[in-house]
Amino acid sequence: MVEETTEEDDMDLASILAQIVGGAVGGTAGGKIVKDSDLGSLGNLIAGAIGGLGGGTVLGSLLGAAGGAAAGGVDIGALAGQLVGGGVGGLIVQIIVGLIKNKLVAK
Repeated sequence: MVEETTEEDDMDLASILAQIVGGAVGGTAGGKIVKDSDLGSLGNLIAGAIGGLGGGTVLGSLLGAAGGAAAGGVDIGALAGQLVGGGVGGLIVQIIVGLIKNKLVAK
């Protein structure tokens, strides 16, 4: 049986994509802002995307913005919150991973 997707499922997918995109942007920015944490373009992108998933989820849970769809479709406010949360999470994770990795390699 094939299940139909609901608006809530669409919002979940949109939230995850927003978190990944925000995290990737945040991770790329983190590599450029803190030079000692740079992992290269692909490394910054991957670390940021992974951090974005966690950061967007945590921020959404704290602010209560992880809700589902609005009456007319996707809730833009919640989606923007997921994007920003993902960006912050991606930035933080990329900087931490980059600093640790570069300190271990420097030895």
